[in-house]
Amino acid sequence: MTAAQCCETSDTMSNTAVVRGLVLRQAEYKESSRMLTVLTDGMGKIPVSARGAGRRGSRTAAASQLFAFSEMTLSQSRDRWYLNDANTIELFRGLTEDIAAFALGAYFLDLMDAVCQEGVDEPEILSLGLRALWLLSEGKKERALIKCSFELRLMSLLGYRPELERCAGCAAEDIDAPVLDLRGGELYCAACAEKHALSPRKLCGGSLSAMRYIVLAQDGKEFSFSLKDAPLKRLGATSEAYVREQLERSFASLAYYKGIEG
Repeated sequence: MTAAQCCETSDTMSNTAVVRGLVLRQAEYKESSRMLTVLTDGMGKIPVSARGAGRRGSRTAAASQLFAFSEMTLSQSRDRWYLNDANTIELFRGLTEDIAAFALGAYFLDLMDAVCQEGVDEPEILSLGLRALWLLSEGKKERALIKCSFELRLMSLLGYRPELERCAGCAAEDIDAPVLDLRGGELYCAACAEKHALSPRKLCGGSLSAMRYIVLAQDGKEFSFSLKDAPLKRLGATSEAYVREQLERSFASLAYYKGIEG
C-alpha cells in the first residue's frame, strides 16, 4: 500500500490516540528529544514531543524524521501530545537522495504547515501532500509539473480556486491571450485585463488548459496530465505567484529550491 492510499480516520480515546501522521517540522531539543509538528488524519495539525527519539536505537527515531508518514501511538499530558510508539508507513527515501527533490518537498511541507490550523482536521490536504511527496520521491513526474499541480490544487482546497471558465469581464470562453488576475483569481481576455486586472499574469492556451484540468480533476487525478517547455514554465511561474499573492507571504524553502534548479 502506498502512502497516498494510507489516510484513514484516527482512533482516539480519552488521553491516548493512534493516528496516522506526516511530520511537517522537526526540531531538536534537550539532548536527545525532538519537537515535531505533525499533520494527522483525524486531529489535524498538532505539536508532538518525541522524547528520546534522537538516541541510537530509539524505536521512534525513523518516525520523527522530516517527511516521515507513520502510524503513531500518542499520549496526552497537560495539553501536550507525546510520541510513545510508531510504525513507519512511508519515509519517502527518494527525497534524501536528490537535493532538489528534498528542497521542493520541504517547500510542500512548509506550505501545508502555513495553511493548516492547529487542531483542524484537513484530510484532503494531507492526502494531496502525500501524493505529491510520493511522486516526487519516486521520480514519477517532472518536478515542475508536480510543483504547479500541488500549488494550484492546494489553493483550490483552501477556497482560493481561480475562476477559469470564461472572461470575467466580457464572458468570452474562447480567449486568445488569457490573463489571470492573481489578486482576484479571475480570468480575463487581454482587453478586459487592461480595465479590470489588478495583478495580471499572462497565460497561453496550454498553460490555461492545464490550470483548468488541475483545479477541476477528481481527487488523485490532479497530477495526471502532460505539459512541457514554455507552457509548463509559464504555468509554474503563475501558480507560484498565485500562492504568494493569496497567502501574502514567501517561503525560504522555495527560494532555496529555485536556487538549486537555476
